Amino acid sequence: MTKGYPRRTEELKSLPPRSEIVTAVEERGIRDVLHFTTKTGAVGILAAGTVKSRERLPQERYLEHVYRPNAPIRKDTDWLDYVNLSIARINNWMFAHSERWHAAEDNPWVVLSFDPEILGHPGVVFATTNNIYPACRRAEGLLGFERLFADEVSGRYGEPHDRHNKQPDWPTDRQAEVLYPGELSCDHLQRIDVQREETIDTIHGMLGGLNLEHVPVRYAPEVFE
Repeated sequence: MTKGYPRRTEELKSLPPRSEIVTAVEERGIRDVLHFTTKTGAVGILAAGTVKSRERLPQERYLEHVYRPNAPIRKDTDWLDYVNLSIARINNWMFAHSERWHAAEDNPWVVLSFDPEILGHPGVVFATTNNIYPACRRAEGLLGFERLFADEVSGRYGEPHDRHNKQPDWPTDRQAEVLYPGELSCDHLQRIDVQREETIDTIHGMLGGLNLEHVPVRYAPEVFE
C-alpha cells in the first residue's frame, strides 16, 4: 500500500507496523527523527506526554496556557491531524520562518529527537519536500520512505535537489517531511537539544517530574543551523 493522503482514525487501527522500513532506516544509519518547538512548547509536550497534531493541540488541557504554533497559518489543512517531523536534520527553511514569527518572544528553541523506529509505525506518510509545495509526492510504506532519498527530488518552485554532498541519512530535499498521524508518544523520546544553555535546567526540571530522567538534554546550537 502506498496511500499518500490523510487516513481516518478508524483506518489507522487496522494497519500493521512496517518492519521493512525499520530495516531500511538501520541500513541508512538514521539515528534521529526530529521535531522543533519553543521551550514553552516543549514544556507542554512533556506535560502531556505526547507531541500532538496541530488539530489536537488546542483541545489538550495541559497546553491551554502554553499553546504557540510554530507557524501561525497552515496551508496544508487536510493534514492538520498529523505531526510534522524531519529525518536527521531539521527543516532549516521552516525553522528560519518560525524564528521570525516568534522573534518578539523570549522563548528559545528546542529540538526533540525520537527513536527512528517510529518511521515504521502504522500510517506514517513520507513527503519528498515541504508538504505545502505542489511538487510534493507523498506515500506510506517502503516506497514512500525510499522516495525521500531519490537521486533527484523537486522542491520549492520545482527546484531540483540531488544527492551531491548528502550523507546517507539525509533526505535529498532538506524540507522533506515525515507526517505522523495523530500524536507521537514521548515514550519514544531519546534526546532533547536546546538552543540556549540556560534552557537545560528548565527541561531537566520537567523531565524529573515526569519520570523521564533518562532522557539526555544537551546544549547543541549546531542542530538549529
